[in-house]
Amino acid sequence: MALSPSIVVGVLLAAGAGRRYGKPKVLVDGWLDTAVGALRDGGCTHVVLVLGAAEVPAPAGVTAIAAPDWRHGVSASVRAGLTEADHRHADYAVLHVIDTPDVDGKVVARVLGRALASRSGLARAYFGDRPGHPVVIARKHWPDVLAGISGDRGAAAYLRGAPDVEAVQCGDLASGRDFDEVG
Repeated sequence: MALSPSIVVGVLLAAGAGRRYGKPKVLVDGWLDTAVGALRDGGCTHVVLVLGAAEVPAPAGVTAIAAPDWRHGVSASVRAGLTEADHRHADYAVLHVIDTPDVDGKVVARVLGRALASRSGLARAYFGDRPGHPVVIARKHWPDVLAGISGDRGAAAYLRGAPDVEAVQCGDLASGRDFDEVG
């Protein structure tokens, strides 16, 4: 009997106002398409775009949702995204951010592949010694992730405390730099 393939939902966190950047980063020309492309090309079955400060049309085949309490920080976006992934009966969620434009499908595929092959179902991209995105979280971890997030604390605290997170070196593929300010 063949195992059914895992359902992997890419969750693109793009709800913030980008105050230090000067505008919501989802409005930066090209970043939305780049991030959606990375998730699709990296193996996500479906992509969910989490919006808040700005509304934009979702690319074809992408589900846009609003994090109504986005002003409370990244935890609101993670909560909304994992809730939507749960509604889609996903086995894994790939959390990605809008402001890492050099992260492509190769990075997502590498991190997702490691998560799928691991016992824990947890993997995080690293760029040198710096953790970054994407992050892959298996369904079995979602309740604990959700219980530990608040304000501007997302899944990072959970991942730091989990002993079995696959640290996936991706520095040969991208810088993983997130742009918090213009320039």
